[in-house]
Amino acid sequence: MAKERLWTKDFIFVFIFNFLIMLAMFLLMVTISGYAVEAFGISTSLAGLVSGIFIVGSLAGRVLTGHQLNLIGARKIMYIGTVMFIVTYGLYFVADNLALLLIVRFFNGLSNGVATTAVGTIAALSLPQARRGEGISYFSLSFVIATALGPFMGFFLLQYIEYQILFLIVFILVSMGGVLTLFVKTDNETVDLEKEPKPKFEWIDKKAMPIGLVVLIICMAYSTVLSFMTLFSEAQNLVEASSYFFLVYAIVILLSRPITGRIMDQKGANVVMYPAFIVLAIGYLMLGLTSTGFMLLLSGVLIGFGYGNFQSISQALCIKLADAKNVGLATSTYFISLDFGLGVGSYVLGTLVPLLGYSGLYSSMFILVTIGGVIYFLVYGRYESNRV
Repeated sequence: MAKERLWTKDFIFVFIFNFLIMLAMFLLMVTISGYAVEAFGISTSLAGLVSGIFIVGSLAGRVLTGHQLNLIGARKIMYIGTVMFIVTYGLYFVADNLALLLIVRFFNGLSNGVATTAVGTIAALSLPQARRGEGISYFSLSFVIATALGPFMGFFLLQYIEYQILFLIVFILVSMGGVLTLFVKTDNETVDLEKEPKPKFEWIDKKAMPIGLVVLIICMAYSTVLSFMTLFSEAQNLVEASSYFFLVYAIVILLSRPITGRIMDQKGANVVMYPAFIVLAIGYLMLGLTSTGFMLLLSGVLIGFGYGNFQSISQALCIKLADAKNVGLATSTYFISLDFGLGVGSYVLGTLVPLLGYSGLYSSMFILVTIGGVIYFLVYGRYESNRV
């Protein structure tokens, strides 16, 4: 029997759209703090707030969106988020003081939370259920490619252009993505309020939340890579090698995710998740012991395989465990856990740096990954044979 298609028209459109809005996000995420310092002469801590408040807005957008997906539908919410995206990216041109820039960044993040939650839901619904793990692995590559290209392009372009031109490029990217959404037809089932009572407000899906807890813990560990890799590489005199860390990380994910997603559909999540936890834990140990460029890049390979595949399989699991009518809420639950882990992790775990140093911090992430693996076993892994 022929396999059901993954790359349908709707799936391709939301894949490209997600790539474009994630590329826009990363182009500014890594450059906006430099712009704030240059434009307003603020301290580096305030510049960090300018960058980080985007995540706060994104988290707020996801909390607000999950419940509404069942009421007004994912496609309408995607349109709302897209319009908000275009408007807020346009406002960067007129944000001529710090307070206004912070407001724009917050609502820019809010629009990101709204749009990406809806798009993730549509992507899942456009996939055949029997191949959903494989399909989500492919869809998540749109994020991975943007993660690799965005920071590289941002730093490269600023060697030749001014910030205002960068804002224009980002605005054009988001507008192009907005056009694609007009052709998407997939949508979720919504509650008929004439036949059913209005559901109570829920911001997480209870069936997906146990996996969401694991996502939060593993993303807290990964936040140390995003937040402290530059400082760590400077301390170890490995700045040149560190510039290739995320490139190696992305290549490993690009090569492995389609395969691991297919394995999940055929064999279950455990076959992928347990090796991912083990490889990720070893990757952090190696990163903590790193003293050469080769060791740094090898740790990038291990972390890329471990975290990259954990990320896509856990998203597929959240959706699998939820009721069919709650796919949108489960998607929101996954992203809330991811955002919260990345946002809070760097702040909480950063307090360990004075005690452990950067090398000690990375080595200690072995413990956090192990805790995540144990919780996964307790909430899902030991029951999988009864669920497959």
